[in-house]
Amino acid sequence: MSKWVLSALVLALGASGCATSPARPADLDDACAMLQDNKEWYRDLRRSAKRWGAPIGLQLAIIRQESNFDSKARPARGDRRMLGLLPGKRPSDAYGYAQALESTWEQYKKESGNEWSSRTDFGDATDFIGWYVDTTGRVAGVDQYNFKAHYLAYHEGQGGYMRGSYRSKAWLIQVADRVAANGKRYEAQVRSCKGLGGFWPF
Repeated sequence: MSKWVLSALVLALGASGCATSPARPADLDDACAMLQDNKEWYRDLRRSAKRWGAPIGLQLAIIRQESNFDSKARPARGDRRMLGLLPGKRPSDAYGYAQALESTWEQYKKESGNEWSSRTDFGDATDFIGWYVDTTGRVAGVDQYNFKAHYLAYHEGQGGYMRGSYRSKAWLIQVADRVAANGKRYEAQVRSCKGLGGFWPF
């Protein structure tokens, strides 16, 4: 095989490998642009919305806040230890698009039946968020469009939310306000998106 043919094959394989991986959104403020570029994401979001009743705008806003659409996101490490020789500890084992804790993810797999799910898979992450929103609605009585309350429960856990643990955390309330604003904007944008093949939840 000539060097030219071998080089062409390597380039072709490299291009096809890149094409199968959804790119992180360039414009985080435009839901239509994000979903036009990643139509599989839209199908995943709609599927979760239909199954669990979690609005698409809320799902997107939570993912933006938690991972900035990075499939392998983890919490930032703390200060380095042992004279800077050892990396700092992470505050939790949260991971993936939804920054789900391993223990909560295991509970989700058991209750949802999605045993082979992965925290780095966008579709699994949206289904997880949908399951969590549905659970919060049933356990804490939060309406599906109360985006602020849903994020507070997502961050604090349903028990913490019902105890009002967020009330002493002004910073968290500000973050929840931002998530709610992003979610409402995304929801309005998705309603008017063209070429996506339908609007939530049908």
